[in-house]
Amino acid sequence: MATTANIHAPLGAATILHVVDAFSATFEKAVAWNETRKTRAALSRLSDAQLDDIGLTREEIDKI
Repeated sequence: MATTANIHAPLGAATILHVVDAFSATFEKAVAWNETRKTRAALSRLSDAQLDDIGLTREEIDKI
């Protein structure tokens, strides 16, 4: 007679997974925010002529 193994996740494993996923998503959002912040800072240091060369205006920097 064949038996099947009843394998269950340890108590609380699903909760821990949700917490880890939440931290991971928060970290990814923070990384994306920081990259955007650095991009805006770099673009802000460009001259108007340089911005024009890449097709941007000063007002558009805030929309990035």
